[in-house]
Amino acid sequence: MPIVLHSNPLLWVRLAALIFTCVAFSMAVHGGRLHHGTGDWCIFCWAFSFAGTLLVLLVEIFGLQTRAPVSWKNFPITFACYAALLCLSASIIFPLYFLKGSAGRSEIQDYRIVSTVFSCLATIAYMTEVSISKARPGEVAGYMATAPGLLKVCETFVACIIFVFVSDPVLYDRHDSVKYCMSVYCICFILSAGIIMLCVGECTGCLPFPFARFLSAYALLAVVLYLSATIIWPIFNFDPKHGGMKNRPYTCSTVVGLCVWDKLVAVAVLTAVNFILYLADLIYSARLVFVSA
Repeated sequence: MPIVLHSNPLLWVRLAALIFTCVAFSMAVHGGRLHHGTGDWCIFCWAFSFAGTLLVLLVEIFGLQTRAPVSWKNFPITFACYAALLCLSASIIFPLYFLKGSAGRSEIQDYRIVSTVFSCLATIAYMTEVSISKARPGEVAGYMATAPGLLKVCETFVACIIFVFVSDPVLYDRHDSVKYCMSVYCICFILSAGIIMLCVGECTGCLPFPFARFLSAYALLAVVLYLSATIIWPIFNFDPKHGGMKNRPYTCSTVVGLCVWDKLVAVAVLTAVNFILYLADLIYSARLVFVSA
């Protein structure tokens, strides 16, 4: 089996990401003494990114792109975008739970600092890979290398973070309107994830309707749904008239990480973020329909 090794910026960026993620999770596992479930999430982020990058490198080094069961125009950049978001989340969460409030210097803290630094470096490396791989104006590329494709990745990732916040403890069973918001998050996540899988699996041609028009119609639906959720979630969680709490409880200052009120605020912010992402997606998708027409 011939080995194909072309020295280019993309190769070096992937090698850098491979090393950075390896160091990040190795230091955390070896000496970080992670005692919280959040530490398991951070290790998963780094280990998953490391394994996926290694897979992409091996496929390209051995020239197996045509034998891969996925679209190689879409898979590497999709994975790189997810890896960038995963490492970014770990770079924020890890110091928040394991460095914040630490007094003095210790060997355990040094390991944690090293993991945080290399997690940030891995984030930069993956963002650089996405920047290098994304489609340029006039360039023929896979859908996931375009702005709407990358937005789909961001939309699903933000939805996943929302699911984490609303599930521990359960924050959506207090009122029917809040349950409606949860249904919005689920519906849009499932459809966006389905679009990504169709593109990565090169199955868009199997649809009984034009893929571009479906994207535009779905983006419009998602904008309307998320706009309603952006309005409803704060009203029924922070307005005292609807049983909400306007001000942050003083007990939140004694909680490690985020208290329930903080999580409610985080969900409200992330809902607004996803609304903006879907609005940008709608603009790009509408342009795609008009240009193709």
